[in-house]
Amino acid sequence: MGKDAAYTNGVIAVREKYLLKDRIYKLCETDAEEALRALFEIGFGKGAEISSVYEFEKLVSADEADTDAFIREYAPSNAELEYLLSPNDFHNAKALLKAHCLKLNPEKLLAPEGLIPVSVIASCISDGNYAPLGKILSKAVEEAVKLFTESETAVSGAVIGNIFEKAKFIHLKQACFKHPILKKLLTIKADTANILTALRSGSIESAENNFADCGKLSKEQLKKLFYEDKEKALHSFDGTGYEKFVKKCFEASAMGMPLTEAERFSESFETEYFSGRRHELKANQPFLYYVFRRRAENANVRILFVCLLAGMSGNEIKRRLR
Repeated sequence: MGKDAAYTNGVIAVREKYLLKDRIYKLCETDAEEALRALFEIGFGKGAEISSVYEFEKLVSADEADTDAFIREYAPSNAELEYLLSPNDFHNAKALLKAHCLKLNPEKLLAPEGLIPVSVIASCISDGNYAPLGKILSKAVEEAVKLFTESETAVSGAVIGNIFEKAKFIHLKQACFKHPILKKLLTIKADTANILTALRSGSIESAENNFADCGKLSKEQLKKLFYEDKEKALHSFDGTGYEKFVKKCFEASAMGMPLTEAERFSESFETEYFSGRRHELKANQPFLYYVFRRRAENANVRILFVCLLAGMSGNEIKRRLR
């Protein structure tokens, strides 16, 4: 699996020339047509054929597929492969199960293929034989199927989603157990997800049932988010490393605003983690930094076109970028 670290880092050094970097901010000051031309000129999207700027999603999808192909070829170990690609297996299993049970077309619900072919997941669900999906994912599918078949009322999409989300974290915890950096990133990912889960929940009980079980924040610590005295709740996180994150969440809630900024951090902290250490990266670390940057750029290109087509100003768009 993968290549020698020195060889991979050499490949990355060449490919880095095609990253957008600060050019994404200049594109915020253009219109959608000009931004599309600029991206084609620098080779973004690997030659995806689109007939209209409104098909920009094809451009992003092509670049995402190229990023995933890079991961499959150059992942230094199974831990990186699992961390970066297996979450799509859990998403696709959830999507295919919902489509199967509700008689829907799953095509628009699917994420790019992870480590298990979509066709295999679909066959397992239609045949009722989940063993090929692995112990953790198969258990999640069984639990969700049981809810769909035994519940006398409509099953909440959030409930089904939480089953697969918790299973995903369990799977990643096992897959990354011996990889210190990925283990640390997973802990942060779980903790920030749990904080957001608590703040979106109507009660401690419902939040507790939805917590991912691989962060460093205990359930008792997370319950403090429900203190009526928000100043006391905030100070209870002093020394945890999440003080600023919780403060952003509380400030947004106090103004009746969505937790957008906190969600953006939770989705992009991996890039920030390596960016702050970019001059110290060694061995296989440049691989992860490169992949996270490409994924962040894909997300930003998607944001860019949505905002340009909606007529937003350059400054408004820049504030929304990761």
